[in-house]
Amino acid sequence: MTTTLLRGRLLSFRRAPLSLADSESYLYETDGGLLIEDGIIAAVGAYADVRAKAPADINEIDHRPHLIMPGLIDMHLHFPQMQVIASYAANLLEWLNTYTFPEECRFVESDHAQKIATHFYDELIRHGTTTAVAYCSVHKTSADAYFTEAMRRNMRMIGGKVMMDRNAPQGLLDTPEMGYDETRQVIADWHGKGRNHVAITPRFAITSTPAQMEATAALAREFPDLHIQTHLSENHDEIKFTCALYPEATDYTDIYARYGLLGPKSLFGHAIHLSDREADAMSESGAVAVHCPTSNLFLGSGLFPLKALVRREKPVRIGVATDIGGGSSYSMLRTMDEAYKIQQLLGERLNPLDSYYYMTLGNAEALSLADRIGTLEPGTDADLVVLNAAATPAMALKMEVVKTLPEELFLLQTMGDDRSVTETYVAGVAVKGQLSEAAG
Repeated sequence: MTTTLLRGRLLSFRRAPLSLADSESYLYETDGGLLIEDGIIAAVGAYADVRAKAPADINEIDHRPHLIMPGLIDMHLHFPQMQVIASYAANLLEWLNTYTFPEECRFVESDHAQKIATHFYDELIRHGTTTAVAYCSVHKTSADAYFTEAMRRNMRMIGGKVMMDRNAPQGLLDTPEMGYDETRQVIADWHGKGRNHVAITPRFAITSTPAQMEATAALAREFPDLHIQTHLSENHDEIKFTCALYPEATDYTDIYARYGLLGPKSLFGHAIHLSDREADAMSESGAVAVHCPTSNLFLGSGLFPLKALVRREKPVRIGVATDIGGGSSYSMLRTMDEAYKIQQLLGERLNPLDSYYYMTLGNAEALSLADRIGTLEPGTDADLVVLNAAATPAMALKMEVVKTLPEELFLLQTMGDDRSVTETYVAGVAVKGQLSEAAG
C-alpha cells in the first residue's frame, strides 16, 4: 500500500455557498492533514489529528503555507483545437470554417493525434486541472489517442468522438451509420477502462442531419448512463441557421429534446441565449448549461446570465469551462476571472466562494461525479491542486494586505495562472513536478 500525508491549508466545499459569509458551505483547515492511501483520500482534518493516526514512518509532504484543494474540473473543451487557440476571426461561424475545421482534419493521422494528446494533458496538469470533458475530432484515431493518454496518466477524463455528417469539409464528415458504429466502438474500447468515461458527442445540430440525430438518440437509449455533450445557443447567427435546418422544432433546445437528448447527464456548451421556455425545459430535464466565459468574450458570442439562471423559480444546473480553442486560456482561474467580469457587466455579483465551488464540487455535481471527485472527502479520488497566492512578485505584494480566505481566493482568481499551481496530484501522485523535470 502506498501511503502519503500532505500538510497544508485545506479547502473543500460541502455545498454551494449562499453568500460570501457562508463559512458553513466549506471545510477550511489552517493547518490541515490529508492522508492518501493508494490514490484515495483516507482521512482529512487538522494536521495533528490526522498525523496521530498515520504510521510513524509515513511519507510526508509539507505544502505550507499553500492551499490544498480538490483538482480543478473543466467541463467543456476541444482536444483537437490546441493549435487553433488565438486565431483571429469575427465570430463563431467564421472561426469554425476558417481555422477549426481545417485543423481538425489533421486528426485522421494517429501520429498527429498522439502528439497533441501529449501536449494537451501536459497543459491540463500544468494548470491544475485533473478532470476534463473534451470533444475529440470526427476521427476514431483522435478518441483513441485521447483515451490512451488518459489511461497512461491515470486521469479521470470524459470525452467522445464527434459525430457530424453535414456543413463541414469532406475530411470531417462521417455518416449516420459510421457515427453510430464508431461511437459504439469507442464505448467498447474505452468506457470504464482505467478512469475513462465516454460521452456521446454530436457536435451540434448544424453539423448533424436528422438521420444522424436519430442515430444519436439510439445511442442515448442504448447507453443511458453515458454523458451526452453538444453545443446550444452560442451565437445569434448559429441559432437562426440551426432553427432553419429544423423548422419543425419550437426552438433550438427543442431540437435536442425531440431526439431524447435532454437529461441529467446532458452537457450543453454555452447556452447563452435561452428563452424562458428553453430554460424551463433545461431545468425540468436536469440538463446542464456549461458556461465558457473566455470563449464567449473572445468570439463576441454574448454574456451568459449565470446568476439569473441559478435564481429562477426553475433553476438551471450550471458548469464552467475553458472551451479551448475558442477559449483563450487553459486556466480555470483565468476562466473564473472572466466569468466574474461577465456578471459585473450584467449588474450581478459572482463572489470568490462561488467561483471555487464551481471549479470543484459544482462541476463534479454537474457531471454526477461528486462521489469520486471535486471534494476532499474520505473515500474520494486524491486528485488535488496546490495553489500559491504569492506566486509572482505582484501577487506577493498584494498578499501583504490580504486578511481573509475570500480575499486570497479572489487574488488567485484575478492574478493567478499556471504559475500559481505549485503541484498537481493525480490519484495521489504528484505530476506537475514531473513535467518541469521533463522540460528541463
